[in-house]
Amino acid sequence: METSGMYFHSQTFQAPADGPRLIVLGAVHGNETCGTQAILRVLDEIAAGSISILRGSVTFVPITNPLAYQHHRRSGDRNLNRNLFPNAQPVEFEDHIANWLCPLLAQHEVLLDLHSFHTDGEPFALIGPLDNNGPLEPFSHAAKEEGLARHLGVQRFVDGWLDTYARGVARRQAMNPEATPAAESDLRYGVGTTEYMRTVGGYGLTLECGQHDDPAAPEVAYRAILNTLAYLGISGEAAPAAVAQAESLRIYEVVDRASDQDTFVKVWRSFDAVQAGELIGTRGSGEDVYAEEGGYILFPNPDAASGQEWFYLAKAVKRI
Repeated sequence: METSGMYFHSQTFQAPADGPRLIVLGAVHGNETCGTQAILRVLDEIAAGSISILRGSVTFVPITNPLAYQHHRRSGDRNLNRNLFPNAQPVEFEDHIANWLCPLLAQHEVLLDLHSFHTDGEPFALIGPLDNNGPLEPFSHAAKEEGLARHLGVQRFVDGWLDTYARGVARRQAMNPEATPAAESDLRYGVGTTEYMRTVGGYGLTLECGQHDDPAAPEVAYRAILNTLAYLGISGEAAPAAVAQAESLRIYEVVDRASDQDTFVKVWRSFDAVQAGELIGTRGSGEDVYAEEGGYILFPNPDAASGQEWFYLAKAVKRI
């Protein structure tokens, strides 16, 4: 795929006074442009003097994956938000991005990654695990992450991403080990931007700002940037109020699409409620797929490629 003339671009503002080091990403997936629009709006307002950077620093990356962005699709050669680690022998375009992006992330303390999703639904934030010393995603900044999450401007929060994804990887490999690419056999294959940020001692949030083409999504992203700058004390603006009512969910299952003939029984939206035993879809083989327990469906993707995530299931928990 032609990549000549492409480059990676970030813009950093450093205040004289010490403070947090924040990085904000847009278009990690090329068809998710709300973050790009919001970042460009904030950059214009900083240039105009209506937003000040008084403490610490903030780095903006309006277009994290320029190849995917140019083609207005999720990925260039592959999904940048999987297996995100530096690569000594880069092959795919996203490997080159990782070799630039991972060191950049490591220079910061806090990450805000702005995304959107395939089907209709309300904005929400993906947060990391509770503090733990486990082998998959050890972490010690859960309280900081939760504090920032409560001030983004959304009221729904989801955790459980990486361990659920790892179980899906293990199941996929066990079912068909010869058909599973080596990279996708690693239980850490689900590591994306926020997960990598946690491996280098920082913390971060993925904000899903709405459906890809929802005109309200760039406003959600813009407000989240301003709230984050204020909450961290970078802009000097008054800290935003914490969300009054919060809903916390935990992902507990990921279901892959086995073939292009797998179909949903209806048009699902993220956070549609499902009952235990409810029919969700039917395989091309004729096998019905049910929800094992009550909860909610997340990220339903009727166009998922064979062998990739078709939908997730989540349930309510008490956290935020």
